[in-house]
Amino acid sequence: MVNIDGNLIAEDTASIALNNRGYAYGDALFETIRVNSGKILFWEEHYFRLMASMRILRMKIPMKFTPEFLEKEILNLIEINEVSNKSARIKITVHRVAEGLYTPINESIGYSITFKTIENPFYTIDDTKLNEITLFKDHYIQEGLLSNLKTNNRTINVLGSIFTKENGFQNAILLNSKKMVAEALNGNLFIVKGNVIKTPPRTDGCINGIMKSQLIQLIQKLPDYELEEKTISPFELQKADELFVTNVIQGIVPVTKFRKKEFKKDTSRKLLGTLNAKIRLS
Repeated sequence: MVNIDGNLIAEDTASIALNNRGYAYGDALFETIRVNSGKILFWEEHYFRLMASMRILRMKIPMKFTPEFLEKEILNLIEINEVSNKSARIKITVHRVAEGLYTPINESIGYSITFKTIENPFYTIDDTKLNEITLFKDHYIQEGLLSNLKTNNRTINVLGSIFTKENGFQNAILLNSKKMVAEALNGNLFIVKGNVIKTPPRTDGCINGIMKSQLIQLIQKLPDYELEEKTISPFELQKADELFVTNVIQGIVPVTKFRKKEFKKDTSRKLLGTLNAKIRLS
């Protein structure tokens, strides 16, 4: 079952109208959330990011879109699908439903909530998996506020993913229009050099990632490391001791190889242990 505007519908019969603005113009936002055994991870952060993004896109937020309402919608979907004791990937999509061309004729908002189960209830690092990355240089991310949002316009991520698959890599790094590092295809990027952990600032065009924010808070409390939110040149990647990608579904994913450089996972493991401990205590 999936949730379409508050109605639970069998997934194989769910559909959208051809004039749906999320489909027709990419006039939509989405939020990807992890739920562990009926508990929504980082719910407050997800909720406020979604609300802030809707305001930036000048969507009129429905009065019923309270944290309690959306949380209940998510948990009801989990319960009705009998996965309350499992981990799940939730996707909330919010779109304008008004007809019209580029200009919507009214301010109506629609939403959908879907889910997929996840095998492992905790964040882990799989040492058996290769995670070799490359640079995707066919197209570039534009710096600016819109690039920080999780909109339905993910063309560069799709093209980068196809390029990555065709060339035998597991991930790719997206660059901005200044040819500086923005992010990975599926998350934010961190590099480690000595005791310095560095990640691009939002002004360089990366997604305002929830897991990125969580890790920044954790790292700032660890005396062994120094955090920097600064522009990263592609030349810095091969000089780093470690690279890792973050998102709320996978947690921390270490990069194993970039070009001829192979990377360690020591910092990734330490941060992942701290992250899992925080989740258990929250």
